[in-house]
Amino acid sequence: MILSTGSKFCDLICVTVLVRLGELILSRNEKILVTFALVLSNAMAGLDGTIVNTVLPAIISDFHAIQDMGWIVASFLLGMAVTTPLWSKFGERYGNKRAYILATLIFMVGALLQGVAPNVIWFIVARGFMGIGAGGVNTIPFIIYAQLFASLKRRGQVIGIAAASFSGASIIGPLLGGWIVDQFSWHWVFYVNLPIALLSILIVAIWFNVPQQLNKASIDYHGIILMVLGLSAMLIGIQELGVLPTLFTLGCVGCGLLLLVVMVFAERRAEDPIVPGRLFKNPQLVIDFVLFALLWGAFVAFNIYIPMWAQGILGLSALIGGMTQIPGAFANFGGSEWGAIVQRKLWRYDIISIGEVAFLVTFIGLCFASQRTGYGFLLVMGAFEGFGIGLSFNILQVAVQSDAEPRDMPIATSFAYLIRILAQTFMSAIYGVILNHALLAGVKGSQGKITMAMMNRLSNSQTVRSLPQSLVPEMKQIFFLGLHHIMLTALALLVIAAGILIVLYAIGMARSEKSVLN
Repeated sequence: MILSTGSKFCDLICVTVLVRLGELILSRNEKILVTFALVLSNAMAGLDGTIVNTVLPAIISDFHAIQDMGWIVASFLLGMAVTTPLWSKFGERYGNKRAYILATLIFMVGALLQGVAPNVIWFIVARGFMGIGAGGVNTIPFIIYAQLFASLKRRGQVIGIAAASFSGASIIGPLLGGWIVDQFSWHWVFYVNLPIALLSILIVAIWFNVPQQLNKASIDYHGIILMVLGLSAMLIGIQELGVLPTLFTLGCVGCGLLLLVVMVFAERRAEDPIVPGRLFKNPQLVIDFVLFALLWGAFVAFNIYIPMWAQGILGLSALIGGMTQIPGAFANFGGSEWGAIVQRKLWRYDIISIGEVAFLVTFIGLCFASQRTGYGFLLVMGAFEGFGIGLSFNILQVAVQSDAEPRDMPIATSFAYLIRILAQTFMSAIYGVILNHALLAGVKGSQGKITMAMMNRLSNSQTVRSLPQSLVPEMKQIFFLGLHHIMLTALALLVIAAGILIVLYAIGMARSEKSVLN
């Protein structure tokens, strides 16, 4: 016990000294440059996400792959999910600078391969490769912020700026993506990432030089293999629900769960486990992780399917459909900045609860919406959704880093991101299954009048004119029913999150009353 306490104290001293040394070594201008380069990675992620969601209908139409839409989304998220903890470990062993540069290079190559994709299989594989790089691009910067800024207040402000850059790029993304699709072709949207990534790499390579205590422990190869195989098997099983035989999909999910259980036992014997078990003995961290999973699982439903709602149901162009994301981007910026200002005045769960209410307004509104609901309503719902995500992300990200032990800060940061990505991955797969089920049922119910090929053309304003106009209302009804079920599923996740927050308030009030009585 004494040795364990002494080890934790030494870890705390080492981390604190290195952070303070990093603050002294880098000049103010160098810090600004490095922070700017890392913020570019957030902007690049925001740009890619909103551009892809905007051009997704065009990609689906071009490849005749509406039934593969779930995989187009899930392959990218799977690449991030299985590599996110590995990137933090790579950074611990070889330095966060090398980890960031390598991750960004992989991200660039993936973007290039998507731009030249000749078919949907190539595109899905390239998107998964890009996701591998994104696992590091999206997490290593937040670990470096902790290296650069010891003050939680200052770090919170920087994270707020990073979130704001994501929002700013999210504003540009739909406009740029829609304009490129309408004027040229969707292939060109992926080349936008290349100059941004190159600039970020150059700045970090030249100006980020901070000492770091490297991890010399043996690599946990067993944990790596079991985690990658387990997560992959689970995702494949969930993604193919309703497509492949039920026995096969359940077998994949069961196999994945079994591999992860074996991983838990293997990690107990590892010198440097990929995911230390002590993370789950910290109640505050566990609460942070669960809230991340629920909120982001709901968030992805809006992010992916509302542009398709605007295009497939309302018959709008890719540009106008992408603009459904703009109010949310502005509100995200406002929520991020406001959360950073009041985080020292309000209980963290007060701020998260405000974000939860904004989420509930969005998805309750969408669940009650009809086919005749106007475009303006989607914009208003987007504003509520963006405000909720802006508040929640900033507060939960800072909470994870402050709740974790100093030695666990890098892995806790990356694991929190893994939880978010897993939630998005699994929920996007489930949403894809829900939509496919509705489409297949609708096509079957049409008694041969409507085909899946026709449904593929419905979501693209440039190809919808080629459809028999007498059948378009029925096709929109089929599509709308799938979207409605997706929004109901997302709302269920938010109700669970609301229940957790109510319990936390009850516990907090009980503790407060007890302290007053004592």
